[in-house]
Amino acid sequence: MASKKSGSGKDDGRERGGFKSSRHGTSTGAGKASAAGNKSEQKRAAEERESAGAQHTSHEGSKFLRGGKIEPRRIDGSETAADLIDSTFQAYNAARLREACQLFSRKMLEPDVTVGLTLTGALTPAGLGMSSLIPLLEAGFVDWIISTGANLYHDAHFGLGLSMHRGNAQASDTLLREEGIVRIYDIFFDYDVLLSTDAFFRKIIQGEEFQRAMSSAEFHALCGKYIREREKTLGLGNKSLLGVAYECGVPIYTSSPGDSSIGMNIAALALEGNKCVIDPNADVNETASIVLGAKRGGGKSAILICGGGSPKNFALQTEPQIQEVLGIDEKGHDFFLQITDARPDTGGLSGATPAEAVSWGKIDPDRLPDAVVCYLDTTVALPLLTSYALARHEPRAQKRLLDKRVHNMNVLRREFANAGGAPREPSDTDAKLPMHR
Repeated sequence: MASKKSGSGKDDGRERGGFKSSRHGTSTGAGKASAAGNKSEQKRAAEERESAGAQHTSHEGSKFLRGGKIEPRRIDGSETAADLIDSTFQAYNAARLREACQLFSRKMLEPDVTVGLTLTGALTPAGLGMSSLIPLLEAGFVDWIISTGANLYHDAHFGLGLSMHRGNAQASDTLLREEGIVRIYDIFFDYDVLLSTDAFFRKIIQGEEFQRAMSSAEFHALCGKYIREREKTLGLGNKSLLGVAYECGVPIYTSSPGDSSIGMNIAALALEGNKCVIDPNADVNETASIVLGAKRGGGKSAILICGGGSPKNFALQTEPQIQEVLGIDEKGHDFFLQITDARPDTGGLSGATPAEAVSWGKIDPDRLPDAVVCYLDTTVALPLLTSYALARHEPRAQKRLLDKRVHNMNVLRREFANAGGAPREPSDTDAKLPMHR
């Protein structure tokens, strides 16, 4: 078959259908087999190779075949979780989890990377605070957090010595109500757990150090200090994420302060004249300052998203806040890792897939190869990711970003001023941070 001519009259090496003949083989049957080539000739060539005992090597040079061969090790029960992930998670969502674990351990945990974590879904009631999140913080693998208030409220139960139990999701909710049992799917606990936790928060929030407006990170650090003291009194060890975050200097923000029982108790106390206020403006600027401070310090920014919702967007909006709103030159986060069961076409993941996030300035387009979305239940993926990271990477020095809040905010103010803004001078209240050990 003659080659088609291009518009310039030159032979462009393409046969019918627009496929390059040099890529798919000529009419002689030589070259690579392809769905675009001559089928009878390709069939005959394959039979001739088989008869001659020739090994199939025709596509080994293709750029699309540079990935490792799917040749997993045989599972025998002796493998660690990290070995299992590296050697047997070959395709589909298992492969995405392998890519996620490797991205996290090999790139996101480098010393110059600041790692932000977002949490949605009922993770702490399921014990993931103790099993996965606390080990990540203690190893220096997470530097700042944005969480739903509910995760932090239910985390406090464990630090107060209150118990949660495995249950049956098919149990009658009417009978549970009559028995005074509260259900979070297949997690059961006594109604008094809520009342006791509410009473704890109301008591500490009436303290003098709470009587001011503050960021949610400052508020949670104060709460973590008192929870840690209660844990020590009860001899519990490190059970609460809030308590460990306080000790490790990891700031924890919540994107919707009123959307949890903690916020509800703050609101109730406000009716009595309590002056504790969570300032969302401070949260927006402080989270942006963490990202900008990481970049201006010569480092990189990474986001690990567990689930979606408001915490996801609150973490990703840090870059649009820096670029679009404050007018500061920046490119976006360097590393992006998301564990989710949502879909972009229904709106649950819109604006947050790596490619789509580029259009908002949330992700540096040059770093898209360092972006992984793993479509998997967080309660399955997070323990595996934690185990993998602890097995494959040494602990890092803790960045203690809570202690650097004033410094990072000064960086943000300076850059905003240089970009044409007119930020106010820092006030005395900006320096009021919780006392750490």
